[in-house]
Amino acid sequence: MIRTEHLTKKFGGTCAVEDLNLDIAAGEFFAFLGPNGAGKTTTIKLLTGLLKPTSGRAIVAGFDIQKDPMAARRLVSYVPDLPFLYDKLEPMEFMHFVGQLYGMPADAVERIGAEMFDLFDLNESRPKLIENLSHGTRQRLVIASALLHDPKVIIIDEPMVGLDPRSARVVKNVLKERSRMGVTVFLSTHILHVAEELADKIGILNRGKLIAVGTMEELRAASGVVGALEDTFLEMTRTQEELETTP
Repeated sequence: MIRTEHLTKKFGGTCAVEDLNLDIAAGEFFAFLGPNGAGKTTTIKLLTGLLKPTSGRAIVAGFDIQKDPMAARRLVSYVPDLPFLYDKLEPMEFMHFVGQLYGMPADAVERIGAEMFDLFDLNESRPKLIENLSHGTRQRLVIASALLHDPKVIIIDEPMVGLDPRSARVVKNVLKERSRMGVTVFLSTHILHVAEELADKIGILNRGKLIAVGTMEELRAASGVVGALEDTFLEMTRTQEELETTP
């Protein structure tokens, strides 16, 4: 459901993403990791059509995101790390706004929205304006709205930031359940234990290059480190940096 072919993005003389090749199947929960500045956000913007690649292409939900952006976006939900909401709307008004973007009937939005409000514990926030909601509540609302149109691909950047442990558990359970139902989940995070807990496969990006991809067991074998994902991640990124700086 997500495939990249030699995907490359340059900004002037800087190569933010270099020759990225991914093949993520339907129903796969894929965690995308990397240090700050590795190129993760640039990759996500390429996958969602917010940036045009310098070369290569991204196929999302069966469509080239550059050639058929509207067809792809009908099947995709994207939750950025700093989502924008309309502060003067109430939460259910925001859900209806999102539903209209996808051409959903008002009664379907009301029904599914009510289910999402129950699931994400948003009912107490219904009469409030979004501007008066806490960061964690806003984050839950954004994720709830992203599921409204039953997407086949979910691309989500740092979903756990600002969430209390109970809300974080709900989000993790919902995303994992969606992947079991055949939805492809592409999750970018700095919280390594979340990736270790949820992901079927993990990709590690460093300095714009994909340096490893595979299951947790495959990454451990490749790194030679037996232990937590944090140890594997640190060893792999350190090794690459040493190789690139060695004359």
